[in-house]
Amino acid sequence: MGAGVRAKALADDQKNRRKTIAQYAQPLGNIVVAGSPVTGSKRTEGTDLAYRRTYPDGELYAAVTGYSSQAYGATQLEGIYADVLDGTDDRLKNPLDAVTREQQEPGTVVTTIDPAVQKAAYRALGNKKGAAVAVDPVSGRILALASTPSYDPSRISGTNDGAAWKELTSDEDKPLVNRALRQPLPPGSTFKLVVAAAALEDGLYRSVDTATESPDPYTLPHTRTVLRNENASAPCENATIRTALRYSCNNVFGKMAADLGQDKVRATAEKFGFNDAGLDVPVRAYASVYPSAMDPAQTALSGIGQFDVTATPLQMAMVSAAIAHDGLLAAPHMVSRVEDSDGDALVSYEDGDTRRIVSSSTAEQLRSAMVTVVEEGTGTNAAVAGAEVGGKTGTAQHGENNSKTPYAWFTSYAKDSSTGKQVAVAVMIEDSGAARSEVSGNGLAAPVAQKMMAAALK
Repeated sequence: MGAGVRAKALADDQKNRRKTIAQYAQPLGNIVVAGSPVTGSKRTEGTDLAYRRTYPDGELYAAVTGYSSQAYGATQLEGIYADVLDGTDDRLKNPLDAVTREQQEPGTVVTTIDPAVQKAAYRALGNKKGAAVAVDPVSGRILALASTPSYDPSRISGTNDGAAWKELTSDEDKPLVNRALRQPLPPGSTFKLVVAAAALEDGLYRSVDTATESPDPYTLPHTRTVLRNENASAPCENATIRTALRYSCNNVFGKMAADLGQDKVRATAEKFGFNDAGLDVPVRAYASVYPSAMDPAQTALSGIGQFDVTATPLQMAMVSAAIAHDGLLAAPHMVSRVEDSDGDALVSYEDGDTRRIVSSSTAEQLRSAMVTVVEEGTGTNAAVAGAEVGGKTGTAQHGENNSKTPYAWFTSYAKDSSTGKQVAVAVMIEDSGAARSEVSGNGLAAPVAQKMMAAALK
């Protein structure tokens, strides 16, 4: 390396160091939930970085805030709004700052999170490995975003937190991964809602109470592989969509997907948000995937949320939200305002940026069938007293030849007609420690959703 290059590298290092010192020269601005900060700052000792980030309820809100670390950078809201929170954003400057060269006061990030729903999600997930999301179907406001196991971002916010960083990054349960937004997994039978929507929109079946053409068991096209139902005694042969959702009939939705063809199912899935690699809430969510280039047998398997179909809990909450909101999907977002130190908005994120996904009629019929699932079918653990609740359970195969513990899913909506409040949720349990025979969407995921919906409607 030449002397000039070395000198430039040294200058860059010194410049970066000066920037880091300035970044932590004053308390950082806060991320706010329901008017109260869920972040803070404290004075440091023995370092030229004067302040470090603190998190009073770090594990509860880690999936929302991310972390701000003097050694390891910043993620999620902490990373996206780092310049606002450390006071270096040009929009925070006023003419006097330019004259005095004083560092401007940092700004604030105001979230849409409802603390009661967030606490309900986090506590109900408990020691399970999983995630949960709650969305207001009308506004698109994300009311809760939880991922477990969680972590306390305070443990890695300083310069000498190498042991904690190593522990977190080497943990096989991956606590730093935001499972709610960034770990798409097979959604299992919750995806049947998308297939039912495609069939109703296409006119393949006139209503959720029209008998389908569905042999039981159903042999996958051009194969000898038989697609069976979890409940062998369920009335799944030629069942209506309502009955097929109530009993989660694989034969009905496998054949339905094959009859529609992959292109029609994919088109509906993409309306709901699948295959969108640019979904920012404002944290970038990983794409949920409905695959292409499938043969008819694979298309049938996609109809029950298997083969290469994957979804995040956010995506499945969006499916229920659109059905709840009369077929309209409001853009999901978890920040409402970014403010300067005087409380003036630097940017506001409007609620209710909606687009039509399915017709009002299709949405109404699917709500009716989802209510049947909760009142009489596989989702009874999601019922909330005094509210209309509709849902769909799912279990998804995990591992080669389904050799590992299945994933348990539940997606639903709830409405309180007396107050007008409503909410859509999705819960994914990746691993609960339960025996394989005890894994079900109703047994593991629906009780989490129930507590979140009850909290949202209070």
